[in-house]
Amino acid sequence: MNSRERILATLEHREPDRVPFDLAGMHCTSIHIKAYRALCAYLGVNPEPIHFLDVIQQVVVPKQELLEKLHVDTRGLYPLCSHNWKIEVTDAGDYYEHTDEWGFTHHFPKENGFWWCQTRSPLNGMCIETEAITNHRWPHACLPERIKGLRTLARRYQTEGKVVMLKSFCAGLFEMCQRIRGMENFLCDLMMDRDNAALLLDKILELKKQFWIMALEDLGDVVDIVVEVDDYGTQESQLISHGIFGALIAPRLYDLIRFLKTTLAQKKTPTEKGYVFFHSCGNIRPFLPDFIAMGMDIINPVHINASGMNPYQLKADFGHQITFWGGSVDAQKILPYGSPTMVKENVKHNLTALMPGGGYVFASIHNIQADVPPSNIMAMWEALQEYGRY
Repeated sequence: MNSRERILATLEHREPDRVPFDLAGMHCTSIHIKAYRALCAYLGVNPEPIHFLDVIQQVVVPKQELLEKLHVDTRGLYPLCSHNWKIEVTDAGDYYEHTDEWGFTHHFPKENGFWWCQTRSPLNGMCIETEAITNHRWPHACLPERIKGLRTLARRYQTEGKVVMLKSFCAGLFEMCQRIRGMENFLCDLMMDRDNAALLLDKILELKKQFWIMALEDLGDVVDIVVEVDDYGTQESQLISHGIFGALIAPRLYDLIRFLKTTLAQKKTPTEKGYVFFHSCGNIRPFLPDFIAMGMDIINPVHINASGMNPYQLKADFGHQITFWGGSVDAQKILPYGSPTMVKENVKHNLTALMPGGGYVFASIHNIQADVPPSNIMAMWEALQEYGRY
């Protein structure tokens, strides 16, 4: 099988020749620049020139030479957005500062800095007036410039037999509202000011639809997977109750997913299908039935060491209904701090749980971080080659 055939088979819950491998198909399956440089040195690959997939997270677009060496099955399309476009940095003393198109201010520490962190929100404050939301300077989501050149890239990836993935231009409905209001403020809004919380959610939904209409009009026929994201889980539980999710967020998320599937289907031939990929970290087990009912095809990152996310149980309960994408190895302890042998044993355990019957794509649990040694990255990859064949 070529890469595209391999992934399409597993998305249809058929066993391909081997478990497909994703690296940097989207902005949460990539690699931090420090780990990338170390991996390239380890493998004898020149990392230059460096291209950032996401400057805020400091993750890169790996060179084609590395992707081919590691037999990566995916290729990502990365629209211009606040995380990779118009990054105008000022020196603020102990840190660098940047304010993006949404009005979010970010800082990057000069000493021991690994990522940019948001430090100010444009609509911060305990209470907010409706006019502040409507009058905010919102970004132009449907600028054609955001996808300039991506069709040519997609065509090239198609000829190479790769699956083509296209990410959104911003984070999820829930997450973007937290960034705009400040996390603690928006969580209070969901309880105490639901009218304005709903207005804010609707605005983000509107912007997302504007982007996807523009992007899929040009790219829908050359894209296999569209990527949306939002984070509802923590290490132990969820950020919001299932009741609040169901009342305020789920109807809008359902609207977005159905909109995506309908818009994508309009650009496909009757024999083709487009898939919706959804990223949500942490313990999201209580929300999985909702995600499936909404029509999501893929769930990522399969945070296997969060409470409630045992890979064997997830596969038994939901593996016939949704594709798991990620869950390769414990990324919090074993991948950065374990031995290569420990990495391989953990990978074997997770493959045994998730690969039977198809419906599984191998990827790191979120981005490979700066402190992961290249020997452990390669141990992860070598275990996939050894244990990931059907």
